[in-house]
Amino acid sequence: MSVELLIRRTWLWGIVGISLVAVVSSVAGALVAELEGVLGALLGTAVGFAFLALTPLSITWALRAGRGDVLRPGFFAVVLGVWLAKFVVFLALVFWLGDVAWADSTTLFLTIVAALLVGLIVEVTVVIRSRPPEIDVELPSSSHT
Repeated sequence: MSVELLIRRTWLWGIVGISLVAVVSSVAGALVAELEGVLGALLGTAVGFAFLALTPLSITWALRAGRGDVLRPGFFAVVLGVWLAKFVVFLALVFWLGDVAWADSTTLFLTIVAALLVGLIVEVTVVIRSRPPEIDVELPSSSHT
């Protein structure tokens, strides 16, 4: 399976998953904290989508940096760098957005976590399903004469 197809599948299923998170968390936020809960859920969904979007983009950038070879240091540098940046930004956003008065901080935090988990599940599922099937083939034995 090509990298472009993997990226398209990640985008498609990621948008579906994040949309479900948006609906469920918005309804739950509305029930728990009214408008502030809905705003927290929508903001958390937007943050989760941004993190999900960075993964296929980072793979595209990494392939360019590694000149198409996933074993080159440039590939690993880009993927690891984006992963570390996502982690730092996640922590910064949780602390910074936790203090906004117009959004429920609990709904916001739980939505971000849910969106990140859905994104992780989507990414892992797409990669696992993209692996080529194993083929059981008996190779001819070599004889030493």
